Amino acid sequence: MRKVIIRDKRKVPPFNEPARELRVLNKPLWLHQKDILEPYCTSEIEVDLFEQISDVDQEETLVYRDNLFFDRAFAEMFLSRARSMGKACRVAFSLDDRVITTHALPLQSGIRLEGNLYLANMWYYPHGLEEMTRPLVIDTGAYEFGSYRVPTHMSSDKGDLVFQIPLRAFLSIENWVHVFVANCLFGVLAEGARMERSLSHPSVSLKIFWRSMLERKQILSCSHMVKVGRNTQIDPTAVIQGPTVIGDNVYIGPGVVISNCIIGSHASILQGNQLMISVVGDRCYLPFRAALFMTTLMEDTIVAQNACLQFCVVGRDSFVGAGTTFTDFNLIPKALKTMHGDRLEEVGLTVLGGCVGHHCRIGSDLTIYPARTIESDVVLVRTNERSVITKNVAYEESDHLSWPDANSHPRLYPR
Repeated sequence: MRKVIIRDKRKVPPFNEPARELRVLNKPLWLHQKDILEPYCTSEIEVDLFEQISDVDQEETLVYRDNLFFDRAFAEMFLSRARSMGKACRVAFSLDDRVITTHALPLQSGIRLEGNLYLANMWYYPHGLEEMTRPLVIDTGAYEFGSYRVPTHMSSDKGDLVFQIPLRAFLSIENWVHVFVANCLFGVLAEGARMERSLSHPSVSLKIFWRSMLERKQILSCSHMVKVGRNTQIDPTAVIQGPTVIGDNVYIGPGVVISNCIIGSHASILQGNQLMISVVGDRCYLPFRAALFMTTLMEDTIVAQNACLQFCVVGRDSFVGAGTTFTDFNLIPKALKTMHGDRLEEVGLTVLGGCVGHHCRIGSDLTIYPARTIESDVVLVRTNERSVITKNVAYEESDHLSWPDANSHPRLYPR
């Protein structure tokens, strides 16, 4: 089968890069898609428009936009059902799919309501392109998750503070919030949900229990739940619970607590850091006592001591200073909004942190309000007049522009 990739050249702020270049689960999105579809596809072409697809050989074809995030379970179900039908079809979702309606619809246009279904930008053709396609409804398998109980004033009038986690994930990445959703909700948490479902099989439960007994570890810390790469050093006092994946040549220091995370290769996580439901990219450095909760760090990023990041996304090659806190909850009961296009739109989440672009330098002891963004290449220094960031920070507001040698810090990620 060949795959045809339709390029989406829209840049996702504040990164100022197309979605395909952004990291999900510690891989560029284009590579994540390629790895998932490798068992099915033998060739690929890229086009800018659907109309540019040539169909000389009329061969089996999969067409999708390159800003889509989907996991292996979703691809397997869609392609197996589409092949069994033997007819041209398109990904669709029902109106009562809680994963799609809760987390995938806000801030995007790639999943559209047509009739009584939501249609997405992925098509399957068994014998080359056809004019008519049939909607193929995929059930994402919503799994309700609430990591902790909170007072009723925090959940407000929207009910309990819970997330709808897919067993088969699909998302159109068009905003930085989608990067958070793809990594934490549809990535790390979805893997945890699948693992929890698998424990209902006695053979799986027995296998994990037996391995934990042999290794003399708690069940969540045995090698079935925690995958560790080569040449990785883990201090005996560190606590690591799965499902967690740790890359090669990683150092994890004393007193570190890691729960349900992805840790990239060559990362250094030193004394007393706490990480939960997070993705830490390759070559990241956390010196000591930083806290990450449902946060994504792209590669080559540093988070200094006593920093606190919750529900955040930080781009590549960035620095977050000591004691800086990203808040995630509006004290005044108002809906969280972020910029989408040229206007503020609701994010559809009760709690959400902030987003830092690529190649940023964020100073120490700053407090960033929920859902705020800091554009790529920004240098932000705390002053007496500015210790709390209450609005989005654009490149033109970067502190380095007031320095005499401002030209030595060129803009790497233009709009």
